[in-house]
Amino acid sequence: QMQPVESGGGLVQAGGSLRLSCAVSGRFFGSFAMGWFRQAPGKEREFVAATRWSGGSTYYADSVKGRFTISRDNAKNTAYLQMNSLKPEDTAVYYCAAGWVATMTSGREYEYWGQGTQVTVSS
Repeated sequence: QMQPVESGGGLVQAGGSLRLSCAVSGRFFGSFAMGWFRQAPGKEREFVAATRWSGGSTYYADSVKGRFTISRDNAKNTAYLQMNSLKPEDTAVYYCAAGWVATMTSGREYEYWGQGTQVTVSS
């Protein structure tokens, strides 16, 4: 079972940094991608960032461009989300998603989801 396991959430002051990790078991090929999505209280889930496992293409939501960086360690089957210059509006539960997708920004296409990790940014 390809169950993503997230870690790295927590409480940080505005302007601070956090790094989220997402480990997935299995062998990846083709259009396999890993993405990060988030959901704040009372809001819909939104796309944050994603990376294609083969080739390494990346996509970011406009709201996090220049502040967040997604990367991957192929040997560890782990994707990371480095979050810098955090803002209170980044507060949300962050979910890692994995799967063979055509559109990396579409949450509907990801088959596997982690349990989520809370990120809280205080002002």
